Amino acid sequence: MKNTDLQDYSHKRFNILTGEWILVSPHRAKRPWQGQNEAVSNEVRPTYDETCYLCAGNTRINGEENPKYEDVFVFTNDFAALQNDSPVFSVNDGLLHAQSETGICKVICFSPDHSKSLADMTPSEIQKVVFAWQKQYKELGNHDNINYVQIFENKGAVMGCSNPHPHGQIWSQSTLPNEVDKKNTQQLAYYKKNKRSLLGDYLDQELEQQERIIFENDGFVVLIPFWAIWPFEAMIVPKMHQSNILDMSNNEAFQYAEAIAVITKAYDKLFNTSFPYSSGIHQAPTNGEANSHWHWHMSFYPPLLRSATVKKFMVGYEMFGSPQRDITAETAAQRLRDLI
Repeated sequence: MKNTDLQDYSHKRFNILTGEWILVSPHRAKRPWQGQNEAVSNEVRPTYDETCYLCAGNTRINGEENPKYEDVFVFTNDFAALQNDSPVFSVNDGLLHAQSETGICKVICFSPDHSKSLADMTPSEIQKVVFAWQKQYKELGNHDNINYVQIFENKGAVMGCSNPHPHGQIWSQSTLPNEVDKKNTQQLAYYKKNKRSLLGDYLDQELEQQERIIFENDGFVVLIPFWAIWPFEAMIVPKMHQSNILDMSNNEAFQYAEAIAVITKAYDKLFNTSFPYSSGIHQAPTNGEANSHWHWHMSFYPPLLRSATVKKFMVGYEMFGSPQRDITAETAAQRLRDLI
């Protein structure tokens, strides 16, 4: 495309996965910053912390003892946001509506090494995390009352992470969350009309233009989506049309792990800090339907904007209007690509 207008003038971009617009203001990237600066932690964490609830062999807050795990450890969240034994109920009182929601929440420790994030792990080590994700998606999805499994990670204190030990979470529930419901609707409409994957066709266009591609191997592409909201938001997409992570072969699971290693390492190099982000996998519901319209993907939403201390705030116009960004997706892609 190479449209210079997109780099110089305010415009809107359309998110094909949610059906929503984002405002892009590239001319604002040069404005001076006199706002809040985040504190940067230069703490070097030990490989084992006797006070950590997630380290191997330690006792958690509920009194249970972690096993002496050697790679990946999964357990039921001690403070789960969803209850599996909630009674079924609903409230329909005029304009006041509510309904019960049940689910199962898990915690997944990526490594027994307290000091390692995904960026510090090898693709082979990350592949074990991928295998654990696959196992949990299958096991949780087989429950009659579980229709969606959300795998995600909050990395860094600025993203609300309460424990520095490298870990993620898996929340499974009886209904589709808001963002998943939007993507389900958009992908289904496109698939019904074109008999093809929405993300598959989008990926073909991105691979042809090569403007927002950061990295690719035989099975996966890492890119900055055209409609990205966060400054250095990235997405990992399988080249093959796969509805969920169970569709991957073991070799593809390694290629996926390699893609995760590449983007997380590039993030850490960007501002020479352990880069905070929230990441998550969006994939087909586990509702027993074919869900052929789904093309699974993993997104990274990092808050840092200009340096390790300056973050993007979703306030003002973002809260009352629509998401807005200053640095363009193309500029962000080039900066990350140069670090690989």
